[in-house]
Amino acid sequence: MATIHPRGVTTTSSASVLDAPHASVGSSRAVVLIPALEPGHELVTLVAGLVDRDIDVLVVDDGSGPRYGAVFDRCRHRGADVMHLEDNEGKGGALRAGLLRVRHTHPGCGVVTADADGQHTPADIGQVRDVLDGTAAEDGARHTPDHEIVLGVRSFDHDVPLRSRLGNLASSWVLRLAAGTTLRDTQTGLRGVPSELLAWATEIPGDRYEYEYAMLVRAGRENIRMRQVPIATVYLDQNAASHFRPVRDSLRVLAPVLAFSVSGLLAFAVDTAVFLVLAKLGSPLWLALSAARALSASGNFLLNRAFVFTGARSSHLMLAAVRYAVLAIMTLAAGVLLMEALDDRGMPLLAAKTVTDLVLFVVSYSVQRFVVFRSR
Repeated sequence: MATIHPRGVTTTSSASVLDAPHASVGSSRAVVLIPALEPGHELVTLVAGLVDRDIDVLVVDDGSGPRYGAVFDRCRHRGADVMHLEDNEGKGGALRAGLLRVRHTHPGCGVVTADADGQHTPADIGQVRDVLDGTAAEDGARHTPDHEIVLGVRSFDHDVPLRSRLGNLASSWVLRLAAGTTLRDTQTGLRGVPSELLAWATEIPGDRYEYEYAMLVRAGRENIRMRQVPIATVYLDQNAASHFRPVRDSLRVLAPVLAFSVSGLLAFAVDTAVFLVLAKLGSPLWLALSAARALSASGNFLLNRAFVFTGARSSHLMLAAVRYAVLAIMTLAAGVLLMEALDDRGMPLLAAKTVTDLVLFVVSYSVQRFVVFRSR
């Protein structure tokens, strides 16, 4: 159950998100949701700017502790609904808790998520909200928006910190590989989610920054449209207020591709060992490669279906096996042709094998994600 602290602000855990009373809903406009961990004065300024624009704001305190109570008090006094989580649950956990709260207190309304560190201006947040709600038509007339996610995207020019430029470049490449989607800004926290997708958004896994990336991957895989709206690029003190941890959070974001890579490396090790043994025993190139690929592919199929691809276990086993077999045959044929071409050019056998498998890695991942392990 929610408890009331002396300062008059509700504290709740994610398990009791719905204990809060219903808010008086006077508008069907989207609510701005701001997760905050140990925030500074930038959060209060942002809340004031949004409330001045007559925008409903929900701030989720992600277990910041009593030391930051005054900041959240000021946000509440400025007009925001403030929700406190007893423990730090990470940005993903805070976003899910806030989404559940909005679904309960503002049924039928969408949500615009924004960061608490001052990177998003009230004007840009309002712009994303207008697009989400369908009030941003050029003629000023209201129209019914599509069920799409609206992304406020920045331009990554020379003024952006190097780690952010490199991180966005890498994550954009991985997103295209993982979901077949190309976005200019995969790290943006300014997003509009329509009411029809709020339940979908609360089911996305990930407790920290990987949650936001997983949302983009799932949207791309499930053919949910993502509209990109240009916004200002703001970095205060080289983004010093951000709680993003480059190494740990990047590993979380890249986890699906890393899992596929590990599975592929295991298959590569088995494939290469068997191939070299058979080749050493005098087997023809095509026979050694075929036997090695058959053995490694069987293990790779089982690993990918069980551990790598989300929803793969809901796919029909026999149908997935047939699709995988077709893919294996096609990659085998392509591998033989490429290896023979490299061998004819004088490349050492092991080097030719390595190059061939690297080339086929990208193709194999995409086909398995979108064809082989497609959910029912």
